[in-house]
Amino acid sequence: MSPLPAQMTDRWRNREEPGPGQGTVYWHILMSGHPEAQELAQTAQERLAPFSGLHLTPAAWLHVTTHVAGPSDEITDDQQQDMLAMARGLLSKTPPVEATLGRILYHPEAIAVAVHPVGPLTQIREAVQAATLKVTGSEGTPEGRATWAPHMTIAYSETDQPAEPIITALGRELPARQVTIDTVTLVVQRGAERLWDWHPVGQAHLLGHP
Repeated sequence: MSPLPAQMTDRWRNREEPGPGQGTVYWHILMSGHPEAQELAQTAQERLAPFSGLHLTPAAWLHVTTHVAGPSDEITDDQQQDMLAMARGLLSKTPPVEATLGRILYHPEAIAVAVHPVGPLTQIREAVQAATLKVTGSEGTPEGRATWAPHMTIAYSETDQPAEPIITALGRELPARQVTIDTVTLVVQRGAERLWDWHPVGQAHLLGHP
């Protein structure tokens, strides 16, 4: 999400999305149980509120997308449960991650908060990727296989507009917040991304000792 964009663009203008009755299976680190992340997002979204053309992430679904497993019509309910079982086993000795949020990331389609450190968080991603591949035979969608920079998106762009006024209003960094990440959740997203019709299937916990 660097360098800084000059222009914001419509994320969904040419983006292929699931239609009615379709969905996508994701592994997400959900932030609803982390008040520090919620407060950080609220501060950022309050600064962004004067700008039209931004779709703000609902507080209930603030998240770090960890892996995009694939279309829900290609991953059965039984496979989803098997993926969870395997991820639980793989993460049973992985310790929780003490993560820091604060640096703002800008992309033409979105505004996010970076989540660090990348290394320990990558261990979570590798576990759920392995569980997905073992159970489904697929490495996930191309988006799910891309180079990963952990982040919590706070707003998506819905229109074309200059980025500079938004960057000036929000800045490059907010006071850092720390959260303990000890859970990753399998979520089925039904329909289009911006409808937020999310259905958590289950969780895998990081149960190791530091």
